Amino acid sequence: MDSVLLKAQELSYSYHTLNGETPALDRVSFCLYRKEFLAIVGPSGCGKSTILSLIAGLLTPGSGGITFYGENGHQPGIGYMLQHDLLFEWRNVWQNVTLGLEIAHKDTTKNLERVRRMLSDYGLLEFQHKKPSQLSGGMRQRAALIRTMALEPDILLLDEPFSALDYQTRLTVSADIAAMIRKAEKSVILITHDLAEAISLADRVLILSARPARVKAEFSIHLTAADHSPLAARRAPEYGQLFNQIWEELSNENN
Repeated sequence: MDSVLLKAQELSYSYHTLNGETPALDRVSFCLYRKEFLAIVGPSGCGKSTILSLIAGLLTPGSGGITFYGENGHQPGIGYMLQHDLLFEWRNVWQNVTLGLEIAHKDTTKNLERVRRMLSDYGLLEFQHKKPSQLSGGMRQRAALIRTMALEPDILLLDEPFSALDYQTRLTVSADIAAMIRKAEKSVILITHDLAEAISLADRVLILSARPARVKAEFSIHLTAADHSPLAARRAPEYGQLFNQIWEELSNENN
């Protein structure tokens, strides 16, 4: 495994409302390594998405902290992909996927050509002038990822990006997106409720307890698969045992 890119140390966070305080995280610590695909699973409402918001700087920890180890001391760039694609209906596909570059004033010929190659590689180039409503759910998610990757972030935060898709589309799109990410050698944190998805996509799976979340267990994923595709991973001989072990951890937490 490559060197550490992100270290979360003793992260705690509580939400405050007029009705009182709701603890979400309780001294959560973990690392993300360079080029690693890390999946985080846990009971509903345990604070998984809160972790991503803290990493992205959208929230400030109540205690603890996050340290980044970028090249030459610079903080790594972060791309955040949410459950919903959030494509703008009044912009076509090309205008949506280049939006970040436009806002950051990085819409150079070189960057635009790189985006065009990604559209071509993942079957969207011929749809570049279509509106989002004219795309399938899987195509919209591919477009959303291309938009996220256009600014070349070092860390990708994926918050259940496939949850709105039907099962067959979910398998296909998750395979495509995982291939894009691995080819680009990005570091990834994936939030998911789908254990099969976590095991088949990730290098490591982190198990959180019920709220307030703490790190309950960690599993390194080493599957004897023909390739990196989710389908091949699910056929690996080690897959069933890993699934049962992780399911047992989660079942004990939910009971």
